Amino acid sequence: MKKVVVLLSGGLDSTTLAYLLKSEGYKLFTLSFNYGQRHKKELECAEEIAKILNSTHKTVDITSITSLISKGALTGSTPVPHSHYTAETQKITIVPNRNSILLSLAFGYAVKLGISNVAYAAHKNDFTIYPDCREDFASRFEDAIRWANDNFKLNLLRPFINKTKAEIVKLGLSLKVPYQKTWSCYEGDDLACGQCGTCQERLEAFRLNNAKDPIQYKVTI
Repeated sequence: MKKVVVLLSGGLDSTTLAYLLKSEGYKLFTLSFNYGQRHKKELECAEEIAKILNSTHKTVDITSITSLISKGALTGSTPVPHSHYTAETQKITIVPNRNSILLSLAFGYAVKLGISNVAYAAHKNDFTIYPDCREDFASRFEDAIRWANDNFKLNLLRPFINKTKAEIVKLGLSLKVPYQKTWSCYEGDDLACGQCGTCQERLEAFRLNNAKDPIQYKVTI
């Protein structure tokens, strides 16, 4: 059976990715990380999703490095910006070197288990703001990991790298992804705020599919 280590945040994108890979016959080994992010709701969602998918799942506490990467709105004290997901103000949500750190740990886990594939859910909408969600980064990181492990069979799977959020939702709806169990909002309240960049992006993606997002929001704009 094909095997893959999947970065599973508990959000819409990584959950859809896990469902896609499951549908393609992969045995899933899902990883979530507590790196000192603003809230832990997404980690709770990831645990539940992993159970549904019957995935081997680990939530890894790496908060010992939080002080090294604490900056901006997600790991620092800066307020979360309520603006469009492509706005310049969204750069304050960048966590320094996050995907490099998490993917490096994921590949270490994969090599330990004898697994060749690691997957993450970088997508086209993230291209503007997040440099570690671009193909330029992904291809070079994959190459570096192969050299680092002297293993040129290692693969960084990124099937959404050229897909929009709306295209991911369309795929997820066809796969019957339980989006009501996912969390995307940067805030950690009982209801999603509906105003931060990731909430706006998520709501837009469902609207473009003429579908209703099953989670509740404080407001929708």
